[in-house]
Order: sequence, then structure tokens, then C-alpha cells
Amino acid sequence: MGTAAAAWTPWTGTAAPVKAAAGFELLIMGTNWGYPGSITEFCKKAREEGYDGVEIWLPGDEKTRNELKTATQQHGLKLGLLYGGGDADPEKHAAQFSEGLNLAAAMNPIYINCHSGKDYFSFEQNRKMIEASHTLGERTGIPIYHETHRGRCLFAAHTTREFLEKMPNLRLTLDVSHWCNVHESLLGDQAATMNTTLPRVDHIHARIGHAEGPQVNDPRAPEWEQQVKIHLGWWDSIVARKKKEGKRMTILTEFGPPDYLPTLPYTRQAVASQWDINVHMMHLLRKRYGTSA
Repeated sequence: MGTAAAAWTPWTGTAAPVKAAAGFELLIMGTNWGYPGSITEFCKKAREEGYDGVEIWLPGDEKTRNELKTATQQHGLKLGLLYGGGDADPEKHAAQFSEGLNLAAAMNPIYINCHSGKDYFSFEQNRKMIEASHTLGERTGIPIYHETHRGRCLFAAHTTREFLEKMPNLRLTLDVSHWCNVHESLLGDQAATMNTTLPRVDHIHARIGHAEGPQVNDPRAPEWEQQVKIHLGWWDSIVARKKKEGKRMTILTEFGPPDYLPTLPYTRQAVASQWDINVHMMHLLRKRYGTSA
């Protein structure tokens, strides 16, 4: 058993060749989610590993926002920001959401990724927040995306389809691992919804989910090869479109720490290295989607 595991080479495959039109740019971003050090230390390490930029939850205080801005500039990193409201009251939530997005826009990131609304808010309550973010994006010129994330308004494939059909300006961050978990499947029975979704995606959170959870324990392990192939197939479609259009493609490697990352009982020792998995994904995606293909 140990010998077989040691001999295993993670499947990487190749994407179908797509000629990149002028203007195409692939940017792979790193996450500080679970990183134990400071933002400055994280940015230095992300640059050393070869990331093009970082995506970080909007810091709640001005001092940390300034530290983030300085660190990304010092290490030549692009900045993407993540934000979402938390209040259970829809009106208070909307005000919080608007305030945070304005603070994020003031930092002039290359995009803002939104954890939008709540899964228990009504369609109209969530819709108003998305429309307000679109107005902000038009005013500032900063792309604003809305993530397919559990607990938020785009938590499931069928609810997202309604938003896409009724909101033609809605652009997405695809973290499809959440949908695999919500629908307890690899979405083979939702091809029509995926075909509606993929053309509206501008940013990818590259985590591999499965039917029983939002994150496999290690995508390099042979038992997850089929799940990796299916996720790459979805991402291939998005990147191919970006290449043909000659537009920027941003991807965040977002395998999370414990308890997203499974642990051993009693000790809570992680079964794999979160950092190493994300770096592996970065290299896999850069090789797969680089401009030469």
C-alpha cells in the first residue's frame, strides 16, 4: 500500500489547445486563509512561490489595509479583495455590504469578489445588493464578481440560474466545489444549468470538491483523479473563452486549512499540507492554461 502511494504521479493532463488572442493574461492568486504569519510575511512567501497576486478578505481596520497595500506593492503582487456582509437583518446587511464594498474599491484592487447576501434572504433582497454592487463597479471600473458559495445567495445551482436569467449583468466567481457539496453530486444531472453558468464566470476559485464535501483531502491522491478531471473540464471551458476573447483570467488556489482540510481524530493533525496543495494547484493551472497552449 505504501509503495503504491509513493509511486503515484498526480494526474495533470493537458487542456485542448486554444490560441490566445492578444490581451489574454493569466493571473494566479494566492490565499492567506489559514496562513499563520502576518500579511507582509504572507505576501513575501506568495511572491517567492511564484504567485502573480493575492486575494484577501478586506481587512477591517485602516492600519491592516495600509499594510496590505504596502506589502503587495513591495513584492509586485496584484491585489484581489474578498468581502461579504454578515448581519442577519436584510437591511442592515445591505448597508454593511455597501460600506465594505466602497472600502474595498478605495484600495483599487484588480477585482472584488463578493460573498453576496444570504441563502435565506428573498430573491429581491439579494438582488438589490447585487444591483448596487454593479452600480459601484460601473462607477469605479473595478470588476465585481459574486461567488457561488454556501450560505450566500448563489449557494446552489438552481438558485443561481434564476439570478442569471433575471440579471444579465451578473458576473460570477465560480467555486463549484460548494455546489458539489450542496447537491451531493458532481452535477452530472445539471448540465443545462452548468451551460448557463460557465459563460458568466470571470474568476475561478480552484478547489476540488466531491459529492460529500467541498474539499478533497489531497487532489494529488489517486482516489480523486475523476473529481480533478471533472473540475478541470469546467475550468477549461472558462479559460478557453477568455483566451478567445483576449481577456484577463484570474484564478485563486483556495484549498483551505482545518477544518476544511480533514484532520486526524483527537490530535486534529492535518492529513496534508494546505500550502503545498495550493502551490501544486498553482503549477498545474499555470502549465495547463499558460499562453503557449
